[in-house]
Amino acid sequence: MRDLAGRVVVAVPLLVAVLAAAYFDGWWLFGVAAVAALLALHELYTMIRPLRPLVLAGYAGAFAGLLGAELGGVEWLFAGLLTTFVFAFALYGIADTRQSGTVTIASTVLGAMWIGAGLGHLLLLRDYGTEYFGRLSIFTVLLAVWAGDSAAYFAGRLLGTHKLARVLSPAKTWEGFVAGTTATLLVAFFALYQDREAFLSIWQALVLGGVIAAAATVGDLFESAVKRDMQVKDSGRLLGAHGGVLDRLDAFLFVAPAAYYVILALD
Repeated sequence: MRDLAGRVVVAVPLLVAVLAAAYFDGWWLFGVAAVAALLALHELYTMIRPLRPLVLAGYAGAFAGLLGAELGGVEWLFAGLLTTFVFAFALYGIADTRQSGTVTIASTVLGAMWIGAGLGHLLLLRDYGTEYFGRLSIFTVLLAVWAGDSAAYFAGRLLGTHKLARVLSPAKTWEGFVAGTTATLLVAFFALYQDREAFLSIWQALVLGGVIAAAATVGDLFESAVKRDMQVKDSGRLLGAHGGVLDRLDAFLFVAPAAYYVILALD
């Protein structure tokens, strides 16, 4: 019960703050994304410290990508993220590290691309189409992931017996996955139903919900694989019972790009 209360106390204010930033136009969401990227990258690079990532290069590349997404769209997002290679190679040339260049640069780029691209696509979702449809898109994604995660957590705790990925994430169950997917589909359906004639039709909304559910699961498992590889339980302790910032972002980092391109293809 204490663990549940701790989750609620942290999750609700965070959700409200992010929704508020997504609602208002301008640089509010960019600011939230930049802070989240900095914290998540710090946790990741601390976690994979034995690989000797070039932290400053990762920060610079992820920030350049977010700035590119805000100013110029998807092309500028990837142009900014690709500068991570340049920053990493330059720093490796002057850094005193015992790790191989391939491992050092690859681990640096992993962080910038994983976190920067994921959060960058949230900014692209907010700016998609008209202001109304952009706001609708990001609200649908945020609420669908939150609802799916909550439903999976409660169903897994109450009903879960069949392991979804025993090796990568022993706590995840098929019962939780089904409950989370159902909740995600319902949110996508009801959030987009009113605009079914102007934005996404009913079947398209359900396709989007299915993609969000699948991408969220893959994103969660991917982070679990990284943590297992590094032999850590949580990415950090900043968010109490939720773990670290990266633990809260893992689903969004896969969902945002998937949702953006699905909406782009279907609309």
